[in-house]
Amino acid sequence: MKLSYSTIAAALLSTLSVSALAGDIVIYGKANLTAQSSDDGNGKGSYTEIKSNASRIGFKGGQDLGNGLEVIFKAEFQVDLDGDSDKGDSITDRNQYLGLKGNFGTVLLGKNDTVLKQSQGKVDLFSDLNADIKKLWKGENRMSDTITYKSPKFNGLQVGVTYIAEDAVDAEDATSIAIFYGDKKLKKSKFYAAFAVDSEVNGYDTTRLTIQSKLAGFTLGAIVHKQEKVSDGSEVDGFLVSAKYSFDKITVKAQLQTAEHDGGDDRSGMTLGADYKLAKSTKVFAYFTTFDMDSEEDKDYLAVGMEYKF
Repeated sequence: MKLSYSTIAAALLSTLSVSALAGDIVIYGKANLTAQSSDDGNGKGSYTEIKSNASRIGFKGGQDLGNGLEVIFKAEFQVDLDGDSDKGDSITDRNQYLGLKGNFGTVLLGKNDTVLKQSQGKVDLFSDLNADIKKLWKGENRMSDTITYKSPKFNGLQVGVTYIAEDAVDAEDATSIAIFYGDKKLKKSKFYAAFAVDSEVNGYDTTRLTIQSKLAGFTLGAIVHKQEKVSDGSEVDGFLVSAKYSFDKITVKAQLQTAEHDGGDDRSGMTLGADYKLAKSTKVFAYFTTFDMDSEEDKDYLAVGMEYKF
């Protein structure tokens, strides 16, 4: 789906005008831009660029329907603030859904991250940047035509299921299932864990185990990952470890990810970075990531940037 800036503006004004009747509506977003030196591993060397990293604007809210039932919605769009999007796709869809929330849990219909994608929590410290785990692994899927169910939490445990409808006579449906424990933001608990399985999602069967915890001022995380391509049975095994430490307004971060392909094609990515908080909403940051590829050219990225959340 492609939208013009005027369409977004009209939606914004319309949302504001009906907010008093429609219940609580929140306008939110994130602007993230980096100036970076990039080597994409194509043999042509590095180049400089200004890059928008999953900058977005969204509308979310809902209304109390009584008897413990609430209707909720979200409409989120990615906006490429660097201005160099191809084919006019500077505004694209992100998570967009309508659902109900109650004592039974939450049911959402629309376009949404699979529960396996959600299971990573906050372990990927460089999500949406060139070091994002999707650079080496499959499974980071935001799927259309989905029904997602999440149960209430019982002693910290929660079950989630994403069903992806086939949406065509000759297509196949797919499922993503996850079990979560704890709080992914580590604010209500000091430990988070998740186990998730995809079946035929975007052409892959995928399994992930994720853990994260706080220890002696450090936030430590790990993911064990396995994927199998449905069409030919080729497999990839990988793991990821991440660590961050904050003091005053500075957070230093490090991350290592591997992907061992069938046939001995080993790939890995290592990233170091630091954030400096200017305010609760704003930070400046820098990072360096390098990908070591057995069967391809290595890739390197050095970036400094700024992020503002509203």
